Amino acid sequence: MEYTNLLVEEQDGVMILTINRERALNALNKQTMSELGHFFGVDAAGRNDIKGVIIKGAGDKAFVAGADIKEFLEIDAAAGAEMAKNGQDVFFLIERFHKPVIAAINGFTLGGGCELAMACHMRVATDTAKFGQPEVNLGLIPGYGGTQRLIQYIGKTKAVELLMTGDMLSAEDALRLGLVNYVVSYDEMMDKAKSLILKVAKKGPIAIAKVIEAVNAYFDNDKEGFGAEVDCFGDTCGTEDFKIGASAFINKEKPKFTGK
Repeated sequence: MEYTNLLVEEQDGVMILTINRERALNALNKQTMSELGHFFGVDAAGRNDIKGVIIKGAGDKAFVAGADIKEFLEIDAAAGAEMAKNGQDVFFLIERFHKPVIAAINGFTLGGGCELAMACHMRVATDTAKFGQPEVNLGLIPGYGGTQRLIQYIGKTKAVELLMTGDMLSAEDALRLGLVNYVVSYDEMMDKAKSLILKVAKKGPIAIAKVIEAVNAYFDNDKEGFGAEVDCFGDTCGTEDFKIGASAFINKEKPKFTGK
């Protein structure tokens, strides 16, 4: 697929996706959502050679300031439900991706942008980042998973307040509440995100994929989290990586995982 709203580059085995709609504050329109879905569902789905993915927004004003509201004006209830379902499906691809996905967040991270950031496995924010789900100001609610993931990260009490008031969180408040992993300066943002991925890349790749699978099972109503953990643990026990890691531990060596 030829991307028009995504810039895709690879640095030291790390894929960097830039939402490239700076004039629109990187708002998520249908084309951008389609490109995100294609990247995570097709282009990168089978790539075990990459170490992880960083998602960021173009420019210095916004990660993603929301969805493109112009595309909402002519939709009815059925079309709105279909749009929300499609958006959730794209973000599930990110949440379930087999390699770590980190949101590198600067500026406004609102609506669909906040939902995109929450679908990533980790979040590194600058000290000027602003987070929120302001959909109620438009007579809407979040549709790409915001009502569910915000509660998972910060708890029901504060999540309901933010969802009902549309208020924004500062970066420091987001860190205090557990919405982001780190708050750094703008100049440090990408280096911090890369360092996290490179740290994870030293671990067993199958184990990392199984961590993602088991953690996601906790929030999946169709799965039983402890049972999923049992299955994932068993899967890792049958790998060459486990033998390599255990042997290296016993011999006080650094493991050289093969991903098998």
